[in-house]
Amino acid sequence: QVQLVESGGGLVQPGGSLRLSCAASGSISSIVAMAWYRQAPGKQREFVATIHKSSYTSAYADSVKGRFTTSIDNAKNTVYLQMNSLKPEDTADYYCNARTEKSVNYWGQGTQVSVSS
Repeated sequence: QVQLVESGGGLVQPGGSLRLSCAASGSISSIVAMAWYRQAPGKQREFVATIHKSSYTSAYADSVKGRFTTSIDNAKNTVYLQMNSLKPEDTADYYCNARTEKSVNYWGQGTQVSVSS
């Protein structure tokens, strides 16, 4: 089992920045990749970014490429999502995801991000 706890959400003005954190615990050694997803009101959950735990290779959705950066600190078992140049359309609940070597997915409880003036 893997437990994930997100933090760092909040209200920010357009053009501002936020950094989300996701702390993992439990069967850490089974995790191969971590990712961020988001779900806006009335919309389906969508992929935002992912990072491989060992190679640090990352990938991003086109909508956030160049503005968001994901990183991982394996010593702290924590993955981060640095969000810059935020837009109102980035408003959503952001969820952390961990995928294990057996392709089992775990999810955090989510953290809310609101971008508004």
